[in-house]
Amino acid sequence: MAKWQVNLIVLWVGQFLVMAGMTMIVPFLPLYLQELGLHDPHSVATWAGVIFAGNFVTSFIFQPIWGGLADRYGRKVMLLRSGFGMAIVMTLMGFSTSAWHLLLLRLLNGTVSGFVPAGVALMSATTPREKVGFAMGTLQSGSVAGSILGPFLGGLLAEWIGFRNIFFVTGATLFAASLLAAVLVKETFDAKKALQKPKQSMLAAFNELRRISQLPSLYSVTFLIQFSLLSVMPLLPLFVQQLHGQDEMLAFYAGLVGSVTGFSNMIASPIFGKLSDRIGPEKILVTCLLGAAVASVPQAFVHNVWQLCAARFFLGIFLGGLLPTVNALIRKYTPNGMESRSYSFNTSALAAGNMLGPVVGGAISGVMTIQQLFLVSAVLLLINGLWARKSILLRQKSTHPPS
Repeated sequence: MAKWQVNLIVLWVGQFLVMAGMTMIVPFLPLYLQELGLHDPHSVATWAGVIFAGNFVTSFIFQPIWGGLADRYGRKVMLLRSGFGMAIVMTLMGFSTSAWHLLLLRLLNGTVSGFVPAGVALMSATTPREKVGFAMGTLQSGSVAGSILGPFLGGLLAEWIGFRNIFFVTGATLFAASLLAAVLVKETFDAKKALQKPKQSMLAAFNELRRISQLPSLYSVTFLIQFSLLSVMPLLPLFVQQLHGQDEMLAFYAGLVGSVTGFSNMIASPIFGKLSDRIGPEKILVTCLLGAAVASVPQAFVHNVWQLCAARFFLGIFLGGLLPTVNALIRKYTPNGMESRSYSFNTSALAAGNMLGPVVGGAISGVMTIQQLFLVSAVLLLINGLWARKSILLRQKSTHPPS
């Protein structure tokens, strides 16, 4: 088995464990806050939102810094720094005694985070160019699988061992993923050569990368993907309640609707990745953006939960070709030696979309229904697809990737 294939298997398992561990807290975060002494429903909801977003705020700021260090000292070093660092922080969350403690630790977690983007950068640097699409798609499926099963496992563990102990389980999971990567992942990195290059500030690196016109376009695509998709998330459980009514199965159906896109995403990601290696990632990206725009429309016209599940499963198929293709294109157009910084700027764009999408969606929910938000999301994805066609696909013939 080739080195890149071993790396892919290990990093797939690692990203699955990391994302499963990170999302285990999602189902019970408001309940854990009640255990810490908050009882007013408005206070619980406010703190839960702030604490959840805190991770993305510091991640947005620090990812480019870690990316610059990865290009100088190696991607595997940054992978292990992040994995073991998050393992410690998540374990400390189990000792929290107030909402403030939890918020500060979430901010710290965002500061040290970066296992997934470091894994993507390492995988892209060690994979043959003709296999990058397949590798990115497969790696994405591991993250998505972890994101799907994490909340489910978290809900089960909350019943069995209590809220606080889940943080200890999560810390152990992150430690196991990092230890696996430390032992099995191999990276060919010339540290002496990297250190001989002149140091470059984050701003200077961004200015160099933005001169490659496709890269700012790809960062914009990433932001708009996350923003348009997550803008409906705060209202999705309420929409399920509206369709299904209030009964004992409501939580199950809300979880099903929230995760069904992940299942189709997980299935489609490796397929689109392999296809992008054959016909080009530019075509796959534009096709999936336009397909996601079309697939978003039926959600606005469903009359029951099963129709909504079918519509979101259909949407997830096209979502499976988006972020892996963006990652493959970033590798294609990024100069050698700057891969980690380039991916880190994309991670910041992703974090910004994760932050602003739910906030804006929740803020405008007073003037728009979720059906209208589905249509707005479709329009944003359509604009995104047309923008990607103009700024990336049509420039492909006249622009050669840097060597």
